[in-house]
Amino acid sequence: MPAAGAPVDPKIWKAASDFETMAIGQLLKPMFDTVDLSKTPFGGGVGESTFRPMLVDEMAKQMEGNGGLGLAKSIYRQMLEIQEKAG
Repeated sequence: MPAAGAPVDPKIWKAASDFETMAIGQLLKPMFDTVDLSKTPFGGGVGESTFRPMLVDEMAKQMEGNGGLGLAKSIYRQMLEIQEKAG
């Protein structure tokens, strides 16, 4: 969340945190693309290829929810600044 005591616009904060979640997911995706699980007892196949993007998305959500990379705060501030200039 933004600085303590400061009023928070929930729509802008959600957009900023969603953007950070997406960015984290984009950073995680190549990590899973390099792992060959086809020779493991439970790996590979259509099921894994179907559910892997969901796993990456959920991991990104968890990471962002626990502090993330700190992008959301910066993005939030920039979005507020843009909104103030436009209004």
